[in-house]
Amino acid sequence: MFDQWGAFRDASVPRCYAIATPLPDRSRKQFEPFATVATWPKQNIRGQVHFRLARLLAEQPRVSLRIGTRTFDLVGGGGDAWAADRTMDAAILAAMRSATVMTIRATDRRGRRFSNRYSLAGAATAMDAATLACARN
Repeated sequence: MFDQWGAFRDASVPRCYAIATPLPDRSRKQFEPFATVATWPKQNIRGQVHFRLARLLAEQPRVSLRIGTRTFDLVGGGGDAWAADRTMDAAILAAMRSATVMTIRATDRRGRRFSNRYSLAGAATAMDAATLACARN
């Protein structure tokens, strides 16, 4: 554990993650939300951002991620959201390293806006630990 973020390695796949849950709030949830930054060495994937959202998304969702002064429009479906491509993943990771919080906002299937806010305390260290853990594969 690194402050608000954890890192783990699953050697059987192999895959490694930095992971966090959002700051507490009182909003209604269909799922327990979390944010991950993953490395999948055999798929040549490093630093892939993924969000499990608190609710099912609208059919044509608009999902945005705000980190500091930057806003990213994410791709989403079901109860999940990702960066649009590897370039966006890299930009999100860079923004995460220099900010204190990030907030993801979306619209659920009933048309209601919702958000999850994450502390970035420990995120950089957890991301580095997860990347190093998968470097052994």
